[in-house]
Amino acid sequence: MAPPPAPAAAAPAPLAAAAPCPCDLGAAGRRYADCCGRYHGAGCGQAPDAASLMRSRYSAFVLGRREELLATWHHDTRPAALEPDPPGLRWLGLSVKAARSTGPDAAEVEFIARSKLGGRAHRLHERSRFLRVDGRWLYLDGVDPASGLPAGGA
Repeated sequence: MAPPPAPAAAAPAPLAAAAPCPCDLGAAGRRYADCCGRYHGAGCGQAPDAASLMRSRYSAFVLGRREELLATWHHDTRPAALEPDPPGLRWLGLSVKAARSTGPDAAEVEFIARSKLGGRAHRLHERSRFLRVDGRWLYLDGVDPASGLPAGGA
C-alpha cells in the first residue's frame, strides 16, 4: 500500500488518543489509543498477529507515520525511505477481507484500502504476506489478488 511519490508535505497533526481508530475498528467504538495506537512508536507493544499489523500499518499510512511503516517492513523488501502522501490525499477506509496462517511464522491478509485524491476515488485490493521474525510480525510483500502481480507494498 505505497502511495505514489510526491513532493514533501507538512507532517500531519497527531491523532488524539481518544479519537476513533483509522483502521475502521473506530467505527465499532475502538479508540486509537486502545487499537492501533498501542503498536505505534518507541516502547509500544508488538502486533500479536498479521491482521493486527495490517490494521496498524493502514493507520500509520493515514497518520503519515512513515517511520512506523519502515519499522514493520521486512528487511528483505523494505525500501530505504517512503515519500509523504501527496497533498490532498484522504484515506477513506480499510476493509480486511481475510486473514490466514500459511505456516508457523507466516500469514496472509487480504484487504481493500480506499482513498481519494484530486476528486478521484482509489481502491487498493491487496493480499499481503507477513513473516514473524524473532516473535515480531513484519510486512513482506503483497500481490493484487485478481492478477497475481505485485501490489506495491502495504
